[in-house]
Amino acid sequence: MDNAQYGFLLVMMQPPPAMEEEFNEWYDTEHVPERLAVPGFLSARRFVSVDGHPRYLAMYDLERPDVLDSEAYKAVSGESSSPWTKRVTSRVLVDRRIGRQIEPGNALTGRASRLMVLRFHGIAGNGEAELVTTLREAFGKHLETTRLRVFACSESADHYVLVEAHAPIAIGVLLPRLGRFADALDLATTYAPYDPRL
Repeated sequence: MDNAQYGFLLVMMQPPPAMEEEFNEWYDTEHVPERLAVPGFLSARRFVSVDGHPRYLAMYDLERPDVLDSEAYKAVSGESSSPWTKRVTSRVLVDRRIGRQIEPGNALTGRASRLMVLRFHGIAGNGEAELVTTLREAFGKHLETTRLRVFACSESADHYVLVEAHAPIAIGVLLPRLGRFADALDLATTYAPYDPRL
């Protein structure tokens, strides 16, 4: 897709403790394979929090945001979801975000040992470029950082930032470098890759 902006589907979930084992089995054996079979889904990676909530995060990279409007996706989502999907999702707290990757535009989610997820609330469209520049300067100087990606949500003025890193990065150290955007930061959670063997 050259320089086109990829789409994304980011889902953060908090299953009840009594359902966690079933939740993970459903995700690994049905949900991820089902999503990856939809044309336009480029990757699917799962993560588990090492500090904060929600406990689980799934990141799907899409060829473009409107993949989620396709007939192939509609055939396995919403009212067309499987009975197991309906059972699990009816009991799990879900925060689902859709949009486009604005920085760098077309990078896929990697296999870093840590993933820091930041959410900036209410950044208007004309603030995107400044936000990206500020984040590059704040995270680019850290040896731990392996990749920085910025995502704009379709349904709000929220922006999600995924920082892939070799090791945890202390957000408190970076707050002064965020300038005016520090006040818009309302979520900062660190995740590790989900491993069903652990």
